[in-house]
Amino acid sequence: MIQVENLRKSYILNKKQQKEFNTQAKEAIAVDGISFSCKPGRIFSLLGPNGAGKTTTLRMISTIIRPTSGKIEVAGIDAAVQPNEVRKKIGFLTGSTGLYERLTPDEVLKYFADLNDVNPADFEQRKQHYYDLLDMHDFAKKRIGQLSTGMKQKVSITRTMIHDPEVVVFDEPTSGLDVITAENIIKLIRDCKSQGKTVIFSSHIMSEVDLLCDDLAIINKGKLLFRDTMEQFRANMKTSSLTEEFIRIVNHNSPINI
Repeated sequence: MIQVENLRKSYILNKKQQKEFNTQAKEAIAVDGISFSCKPGRIFSLLGPNGAGKTTTLRMISTIIRPTSGKIEVAGIDAAVQPNEVRKKIGFLTGSTGLYERLTPDEVLKYFADLNDVNPADFEQRKQHYYDLLDMHDFAKKRIGQLSTGMKQKVSITRTMIHDPEVVVFDEPTSGLDVITAENIIKLIRDCKSQGKTVIFSSHIMSEVDLLCDDLAIINKGKLLFRDTMEQFRANMKTSSLTEEFIRIVNHNSPINI
């Protein structure tokens, strides 16, 4: 379970930044008072155009950055009060793998398993499961620096899941990937749902949302424009396609009052 209440993130601008952005404002607001909840066994999509505040929101949920105000609970734990406990519950996957290129996939996964106190038997079982699922056996002992972008993303996926997190956060995970690797990630997200995990993913690709989403929120310029089930989104559409409806909401809707 993820519970987000009146979440806000702003950054103080110095004079140089004010000049660069051609503004007199003393702060830039990345996320502006949004609230939503993500439930176990359901897939929640955070949808918005580039720069909407999706990544900032997910990084706050994952305790990578601290909110300016508001509250986040992950699996019943206050993220501001017990960030280390929240990190134990979360797997966080982004399009940027950030892998150490001199290690092999085997070594990367063992390192992260040890960080999370995964016992050896569980580690081997989970590693073999994801090696089979993502077809990783052929490059398991090669250095990361020798791998393709798709191979690296597969390692990153397995690293995200090796400690069997209750909550999984995907930040535009298929961005820039080939079709086969993107399909592997889609399968993984569905697998997480079938296991009863809480899943949240960000995207601006409506075809992915259509395939996966149970609940969704649409944000733009840090503000919440829509929050409901995918079923209600379809039922209330005023256009002929999901993409057109998304564009309509982003361009014409006022923010939801929380």
